[in-house]
Amino acid sequence: MFDPEAVQRLRRRWTAIRQGLAEYYAGPYRQTLARERRDEDDLFALIVLGEALGVPDPAAYYSAELMPLLATDFHDWHRRMGMPRSPLDHVSCC
Repeated sequence: MFDPEAVQRLRRRWTAIRQGLAEYYAGPYRQTLARERRDEDDLFALIVLGEALGVPDPAAYYSAELMPLLATDFHDWHRRMGMPRSPLDHVSCC
C-alpha cells in the first residue's frame, strides 16, 4: 500500500514547508509579535493579581486558582511594571 519511506519523506517536506511559511509570514514581525505577547501576558498577570493588589475583582475566586501559574514570571512582571520591590506582602521574590 503505502511506502513508509515515502510517507516519512513527505512528512519531512511538509514540515519544512510549514516552517518556511511561518518564517516568511512571521519573521519580519517577530519583534512586534513578541512585544504584543508580553503585553497580553502583563495584562493577564494584572487581572489575576488584581485582588491581591487591592483592586476589587468579582471573579477573584476563579483568578486565585491561576496565581501559581504566574509564580515563575512574577519577578519579571513587577520589574516591568515599574515596581522595584514585590507589591505583595506574602510574596517576596527580591
